[in-house]
Amino acid sequence: MLSWMLTGGGVLFFLLLVGIFFLFYLKGLPLRRPGRLLKILTEKQEDGTSPAKATFLALAGTLGVGNLVGVANAIAVGGPGAIFWMWVSAFFAMILKYAEILLSVRHRREWECGFFGGAAYYMKDCFERRGHGCLARLYPAIFSCFLLLNSFSMGSMIQVDAIATSAKSAFHLPPLVCALLLVLLVIPLAAKGTKEISALTSYLVPIMSLGLVVLSVFLLILRKEYLGDAIRSIFLSAFSKESFAGGLLGFLTSRALRVGTMRGLLSNEAGCGTSPTAHATSSAIFPAKQGVWGIFEVFVDTILLCSLSALVIITSGVDLSNSDGMALTLLAYSSVLGQGASIFLAVAVFVFGYATLLCWAGYGLESVRFLTTKKGWKALYLALFALSILCGAAFLPRYIWEVSDFAIAGLTLLNLTVLFLLRREVKEETLRVF
Repeated sequence: MLSWMLTGGGVLFFLLLVGIFFLFYLKGLPLRRPGRLLKILTEKQEDGTSPAKATFLALAGTLGVGNLVGVANAIAVGGPGAIFWMWVSAFFAMILKYAEILLSVRHRREWECGFFGGAAYYMKDCFERRGHGCLARLYPAIFSCFLLLNSFSMGSMIQVDAIATSAKSAFHLPPLVCALLLVLLVIPLAAKGTKEISALTSYLVPIMSLGLVVLSVFLLILRKEYLGDAIRSIFLSAFSKESFAGGLLGFLTSRALRVGTMRGLLSNEAGCGTSPTAHATSSAIFPAKQGVWGIFEVFVDTILLCSLSALVIITSGVDLSNSDGMALTLLAYSSVLGQGASIFLAVAVFVFGYATLLCWAGYGLESVRFLTTKKGWKALYLALFALSILCGAAFLPRYIWEVSDFAIAGLTLLNLTVLFLLRREVKEETLRVF
C-alpha cells in the first residue's frame, strides 16, 4: 500500500480528488470568468517583482525537455487520443495551481529586498493557528527536506544528464565541459538570490517558448493538409482504453519524461507545492490575482506548448510507436527541416534546462533559509548543488529516478493535505476578486 502511494497511483488519485473538490467548492471560479481572468493578466504590473516575472521564474522550473519529448511518450503509449486526456487533466491542474499560489502570496513574508515565502510558510501558519506547535515545526521542515532532495535529483542531476546528452549529440561537446559551463553559469547567479534569477528567467523563458511556438506553427503550416486529420484522430481515439491510460500517463509523468523516462510527476508541478516559492516573491496585492497567473502557467506549459508538440508529431508521418520520446520528437521536427531542427532542439534543451537549474537552485536556497538562518548552510548547499551538476554529466545513478519520484510524491501528499485544510482561505480570497 505504501509503495502504491509513493510511486504514482496514490498521488494520481489524491491529485484528481482534491482538484475536483476545489472545482466544486469554488463553484467553478475563477475558471468560469474568462473575461475577468484576461483582464487580470493584462493589468499594469506592480513595482518590485511583478506577477509576470514571478510566473516566468516558476515556468523556468516547469518548462523543460518534457514539453519537447514528454508528449511524444504519451502518444507512443496511448495514441493521438492521449492528448485529449492531457487537456482534461490540465483543467483540474489549473485550479490546484491557482489555490497553492494564492496561499503562498497570502502567507508570504516581507524583508528589505521584497517578498519571500512558499508552501512551507503557509504550512507553518496553518498548524500554528490550529494550536499544533509541534506540527507547525515538523510538517514544513519535512516538506523542505523533500524539496531539497528533489533539487539535487530532478532539479539538477537529471536535467544536466539531458542537457549533456543533447549537447554531445548536436555539437560533440564533452559532458564534463558542459557540466563545468553550467556550474559557472548557475552557481554565481544563484548565490545572488531570487531577484537576479527572476530577472534572467523573465527573458530566457519567453524567448525560448516563443521560439518553440514559432517553429511548431511553421511546421504545422507546412503540413496544414494533415492538420484536420490529426485533430480528428485526437478526439476519435480519445475514449479507447489505451488512449485514456496514455493521456494520464503523459500528463502525470511528462515533467519527468522531459528528461527521458522519469515517472510519477506533473508536467506543470500543480499540487506539488514547488512553484509557490517563486510566486511568493510577487508584489501582487491580491493573492487571487497572482493565482490567476498560475492558471496561465498551466495553460502555457500543457495546453499551448505540449499541444503544439503533439500536433507536430502526429502530422509528421513518423512511426508513432517509437517509445524513445527524444528520438520520436527529433524525427518529427527534422522530417521537414532536417539538421536545423535538431540543432534548435538541442539549444532549446540547453536553455530550458539551464533555466530549470537556476529555478531549482533558488527553491533549494529558500528551503535552506526556512530550515536555518546560519549563512554557512547556504554556501554548503551551493557547493552540493555544483557537485550534483558535475555528477549529472559524469554519471547518472539508476536510483536517482526513484529518489526524485519519492521526493515529489512526498511533496505532493504533504501540500495537498494543507491545501484542503486551508480551503476557506482560498474561497475567501477568491470572492474578494471574483
